[in-house]
Amino acid sequence: MAEQPKVERLLRVMKLMSGAANYTVEELANKVGTTYRTIYRYIDTFKEAGFVVERRYNNTYRLLRMPVGHADLKKLVYFSEEEAKIVAGLIEGLDANNAFKANLYEKMAIIYDMTKIDDYTDRKSIVTNIETLSDAIENHVQVKLVAYSSANSNNIRDRIVEPYAFTKDHIDVCAYDVEDGKNKIFKIARIGGLVEPLGDWEHEDEHEIKYVDVFRMVGSEQYPVKLELGLRAKSLLLEEFPAAKNDLKEVDGKFILDTMVTSMAGVGRFVIGLASDVKIIDTPLLVDYVKDYQKNIDLLVK
Repeated sequence: MAEQPKVERLLRVMKLMSGAANYTVEELANKVGTTYRTIYRYIDTFKEAGFVVERRYNNTYRLLRMPVGHADLKKLVYFSEEEAKIVAGLIEGLDANNAFKANLYEKMAIIYDMTKIDDYTDRKSIVTNIETLSDAIENHVQVKLVAYSSANSNNIRDRIVEPYAFTKDHIDVCAYDVEDGKNKIFKIARIGGLVEPLGDWEHEDEHEIKYVDVFRMVGSEQYPVKLELGLRAKSLLLEEFPAAKNDLKEVDGKFILDTMVTSMAGVGRFVIGLASDVKIIDTPLLVDYVKDYQKNIDLLVK
């Protein structure tokens, strides 16, 4: 049992060296409670085991990839060729902005020699930013979103924010904008550089959970909506709003969308545009929205 603490420290160092942050040898030693000489021995152990160890600035070291040539990895999770293709298809079906898509492809590529990973290597920065934002949320830390491209203000600049939650599939992050004093939704794919951790939260009492519904509307409250769709409406829904797929079911030959929305505006526009192929079920708020819309149209054409 005397060797167990050493193994635990070794694994902790491995995790730290392969995570989003960079640590010096001294910092690694302090975090795992050992000497810097022991950390150097661990680094030599990683190299001998086949890991690529990169030395960076200020005496920091990182593990870059899993060791090459370990065929036994295939025994950890085995898929036949047909099964591997099915899994690859499921990954391909994820939203293009899903930050985990690149990670899943990379792990499959390591074990099964999948070739499509090259299409997603440019998304590794997004995965790194997800990890940094996750740490910031857990540790209540402010961050700088480097070169964030805003569609609303039509500019690119750094944003100092307090991230506190992710939206579905980690496409967006809910954060308090320190400069503007507002809670906002930031798209992770629009961050131009690597997210930089800063100091502790200062505005926790003002944090407010935001939701993004399948029609891409943002709000702090959610309302149930149920629709019966014809084949045309169902096809157009999935083409324009692919996130709706998980809330869409076929029941007795009919397509039923049973979801939550943050407002009636997004779903209302969809329903009105396809009125002949959509039926509203048990959703009085949406019925009222459509009626009010029709009244405005009648006034417009008089």
